[in-house]
Amino acid sequence: MKQRVKIVIRGAVQGVGFRPSVYRLAGELDIKGWIINSSQGVFIEAEANEEVLDSFLKRLDTDKPKNSFIQSFEHSVLDYYGYTDFEIRESSENGSKTALVLPDISTCPDCLGEILDPANRRYLYPFTNCTNCGPRFSIIKDLPYDRANTTMGEFEMCPECLAEYKNPADRRFHAEPTACPKCGPELFLLESTGKPIADRLDAMYQSVIYINEGKIIGLKGIGGFQLICDARSDLAVSELRKRKRRSEKPFALMFPNMETIKQECEVSPAEERLLLSVEAPIVLLKRKKNIKSIVSGETASGNPYYGIMLPYSPLHHLLMRELNIPIIATSGNISEEPICTDEYEVIEKLKGIADYYLVHNRKIQRHVDDSIARIAAGRQMILRRARGYAPLPVTVKGIKKPYLAFGPHLKNTIAVNKGDNVFISQHIGDLENIESINAFKKVTRDLQSFYEIKPEKIICDMHPDYISTKYAKELDKEVEQVQHHYAHILSCMAENNLECTDDVREILGVSWDGTGYGIDGTIWGSEFLQPKGKYFNRVAFLKPFMLPGGEKAICNVWRIGFALLYDIYGEKVFELKGIEFLNKTHEIELIKQMLDKRINSPLTTSMGRLFDGISSIIGIKNEANYEAQAAMELEFAADDCVTDEHYNYSILVKPDNSCIICWHEIIRGIIADMTAGVSKQIIAAKFHNSLAEIIIEISRKFKPKKVILSGGCFQNKYLLERAVNRLREEEFKVYWHQRVPTNDGGISLGQIKYSAYL
Repeated sequence: MKQRVKIVIRGAVQGVGFRPSVYRLAGELDIKGWIINSSQGVFIEAEANEEVLDSFLKRLDTDKPKNSFIQSFEHSVLDYYGYTDFEIRESSENGSKTALVLPDISTCPDCLGEILDPANRRYLYPFTNCTNCGPRFSIIKDLPYDRANTTMGEFEMCPECLAEYKNPADRRFHAEPTACPKCGPELFLLESTGKPIADRLDAMYQSVIYINEGKIIGLKGIGGFQLICDARSDLAVSELRKRKRRSEKPFALMFPNMETIKQECEVSPAEERLLLSVEAPIVLLKRKKNIKSIVSGETASGNPYYGIMLPYSPLHHLLMRELNIPIIATSGNISEEPICTDEYEVIEKLKGIADYYLVHNRKIQRHVDDSIARIAAGRQMILRRARGYAPLPVTVKGIKKPYLAFGPHLKNTIAVNKGDNVFISQHIGDLENIESINAFKKVTRDLQSFYEIKPEKIICDMHPDYISTKYAKELDKEVEQVQHHYAHILSCMAENNLECTDDVREILGVSWDGTGYGIDGTIWGSEFLQPKGKYFNRVAFLKPFMLPGGEKAICNVWRIGFALLYDIYGEKVFELKGIEFLNKTHEIELIKQMLDKRINSPLTTSMGRLFDGISSIIGIKNEANYEAQAAMELEFAADDCVTDEHYNYSILVKPDNSCIICWHEIIRGIIADMTAGVSKQIIAAKFHNSLAEIIIEISRKFKPKKVILSGGCFQNKYLLERAVNRLREEEFKVYWHQRVPTNDGGISLGQIKYSAYL
């Protein structure tokens, strides 16, 4: 007996070839009916015999396109109608927008094969794509995902492309960005003034010549501009540093293929899979030792890791095929500003940085940086979530209304929810300048408009001076403020599908980072928290210490080192030997007076600042030129050290049963080791091990079933892996971040999670 079923599929089902896949499956099974894209997902009506429909329903899931995922699948039986064929109907824009948009996806093997095939009409065409790859989030203007709703709408398909687009047997069937050399976007090479000097393939070949000559090229990619140059050339890389005002922070690299990466770096199977994944992020890889590297020492001085990616767009593949060398591929911006997306603005914004610009005439709807990831504790860990990952949602149960979360001040992202789906924006960055603030406001408008969300409330950080907090209070909406470190814990809970229970001992959250405004008005950063829904118990933290000069101490980390030593030794600090910064006689005296009189020396419990101070004390870094540099170099100092030794510490239990962790004995132990001539490597490892033991001791005291690790300090691979291993040895269940950054980039998710308890 014939039946008709109505099917509603929600998830990442637009821009992945889902309709063509269903169309072909319907033809194979001789099913009649139709399929349509809507702003809510994919709607299907199908008619056939009952057993055929059963097979159809099963295969919709098992045979779906590889880049899709089904979040919800509903079907119901209707009266038989009598369709005579199966058709793809025109998309519908009716109803609330709930369909998921796919991120920008790296070039698939089929398209790459076409680009490199001299007999193919897309030979060497740098904008080749299909349903399995290419731009998505960066070009979509609106839902549903149709060509007219993308920046490709202005390019009219030629007869050949249109035939592919309409052919159910072709992999470009309803592939919205479909194009070819006859009808699609084109390349142009511009002088630094904006004057065109070459186009199409000549533009690319001339760019290759310029790169080999040591020039810096501004490359318009998928989600914005990159600055590229020959990574082998000390002169080119140092010149880029000078022009970009980036003195020491490592540059990202692009290598032509996996073989050349393996010549320079250790690559595990998990790291290789990550490099080759459709997301194609920048992956942090350990540099090989005792080899003659072809990469300039200016690229990542003092860092045992390179941030490396493979070509992920057709243009990158073609460039790297011609160059066959590693290149610098860093964000096209002035340091700490958003990346440029427009070939007209870039002439002004990157004036004096790029020598030439390799651009194209496909508009970028929204900026999307390259994502950054690493393998830690055997799992993928996203450090910057953008291209390849945003804006896929995280599911958070129990949120009753739509909310808008404004995130933190540094590494800002914003988030919105529609039902259980939480959409986290692409990386925005530090809200330190007018360009970043404008980008923050633009993304805030964009994400609300994209999903037609009218938030009931805005959720922001507690810090009164954060730009995101100030902006939240300027709007005509009710505002809820969430403590920074609790948002970290809630973010990790959301990602791991964990919930608060009536027993506060169920979960212990360890939230360690550099800065967060505490509910007592001081700077927190080493928090052990028991989540209680809208509230939390703060059960342990570091003994507070002073930051002489406040923000200045974050750059001049020797000030923190001195404050720590002065807290322990007082005037006898000047009797210590081997402390480099004690030679700053005049400056030290000023800092001492600030500490004595408590002038501009706020108290903090920040674990990140403790890392900074220890780094300075043992002579690793006295001045930080970028965020967390001193702490990172302390981590790198422990590289490859194998020891279970740790320093002593003490824990004071207060009358309310909360704990203060005293670091005095740790530093006394470090000074003793320095006096005895123990290497910096062993001292650094023992310090990290001490922190892991502190986590264990606090966990033993409060006896949680689950321990959560979150906050920027857990980007530290040594610390994370040591803590995870020790917690497992002690039979605690341990959770940390994988798909959402453990740093402040994950705060907005935690803020939305908080709304589930309102």
